[in-house]
This record gives sequence, C-alpha cells and structure tokens, in this order.
Amino acid sequence: MKIMVTGAGGLLAHAVVPVMKAAGHEVLALTRADADVTSLPSLLGHARAFRPDWVLHLAAFTHVDQCEADAEKAFVVNGLGPRNSSLAAAEVGAAVMALSTDYVFDGTSATPRREHDAIGPLGVYGRSKLAGERGAREVNPRHVIIRTAWLYGAGGRNFVDTVLAKARAGEPLRVVDDQRGAPTWTHDLAEAMLALIDRREFGTYHVTNSGDCTWYDLAVAACAEAGVTAEIARISSDELSRPARRPAYSALHMGWFEHVAGRRMPAWRDALRRYLASAK
Repeated sequence: MKIMVTGAGGLLAHAVVPVMKAAGHEVLALTRADADVTSLPSLLGHARAFRPDWVLHLAAFTHVDQCEADAEKAFVVNGLGPRNSSLAAAEVGAAVMALSTDYVFDGTSATPRREHDAIGPLGVYGRSKLAGERGAREVNPRHVIIRTAWLYGAGGRNFVDTVLAKARAGEPLRVVDDQRGAPTWTHDLAEAMLALIDRREFGTYHVTNSGDCTWYDLAVAACAEAGVTAEIARISSDELSRPARRPAYSALHMGWFEHVAGRRMPAWRDALRRYLASAK
C-alpha cells in the first residue's frame, strides 16, 4: 500500500515510518517544511500526486502548557489539521488515521476509559484534539482515530530521556505522583497502527502500552532499568504549578483494539526495558 504521513519530523513518525516501510509499504513522509497541515490545498496537492491508500495524520501541537497560552494555534493545528488530512484522503479515495489523546477525558474515573465514555477535556490541548477527532470523522467515513498517551521514544524530546539525562547529570528530580496513566513506547504504538491498517476496521480505538503508573513511578522505573542512581522526590500537581490542568487518572481501556487486532499491547514496564535496550 501507499501511505502518506504528516508530521514526519515528530517523535511518533520516527517510529511509524520505519515500521510501515519494513512492512513493505511505500511511504511519503511529509515534514512541516513539506506540507502545512493547516492548509488544505497543501495536503491536497501531495495527496493528488501520490495517490495514497492511507493518510496517517501525526502532525500536532503537543506542548500542553503552550496550548493554554496560544489557543488559536492549538485549535488550528490540532483541530483543523486532522480535518484537512481527512478531506485530502477522501478526495483521493484513501482512508485516514489520526492520533488523539487521553486528555479528552477529565480524569475523574476510577477505571480505564472506554472509547464511548463521556468526554470532558480539562484544557485547551484536550479540547483541540477532540475538535480534531470530530473533524476527521465528519468528512471521511473511512477513518481510524487512535487515542494514546504519555509517548516516549527515539527521535524527539520525551519524559524518559529527560529524566535520565538529569539523573546522569546528578540533578535532583521532583516528579508528580498524583497523575496516573499509561506510558507508551512509540515503536509499540507504531506496530499497533500497522495492525489496524491491515484490519481496515474503521472507528475509534484506545491504544497504549498496558498497565498504568504515575509519572513518579515511571521516573523511578526508568532510572532502575538504566542502572542510574538518582534522588527523586514525589510532588503533587499543585506543587508543580503548571498552566494546564492534567487528568488525575487517564488510563485507557483497550478491549476494542484487542478484539479487532487480535493481540494485546505489551506491558509498560516491558516496553520501557526494550526501549532503553534499543537506545544503547
């Protein structure tokens, strides 16, 4: 198949593009310089020339706190962008896959959220990603929306690498211990995306590594797996005092993905171990 990817310079694309190519697919990887996802004509030009079977929309404005400061940019990139990719896909008869977030939920549930649970984003980032979901669905019935969470991996700034860099430099760490979610290695997510492309069953899916933990737990696990000694203090979200509110509990239920893909996602601790091994 032919697959067009937006946001090819981003963290997730660094895993997705190699996985798709290794599966034998022809990939057109578009960076921000190649294609402006906020411009429909830009995406249409690439889609008409390449004639993809799938458009994978990975481009996003992911800095949660900066979204609060620049809501206009957040809604243009995260809201309009997926809609434009979905329209461009529909124009050439392609399906679209767009990435969304656990932050579309308010974090008040005590159990993992299912795809059709009530949504309630707490901040601009979550609201803008929800707008993107709705835009992609509205204009192309052949869509897959994937909600995921807490991404880390090679090719971009992420929590795991930041923690380890500070720990190795001997810096004391203060990490939030009252937000719980599912850390997700980009490589495992890319493999899951490939599985859903192969199945061609459209709809909305929750996909993360399995299990959940707090950011503090993840920091401790990363240092332990990397063999790095670090001073890590637990703090509350209020102590961190960031502009954007985060959901306290944002684990996602993956039963629908498991049913369709016929597989379970690896546990987050196992994924972390494999990521650190791959980075050596």
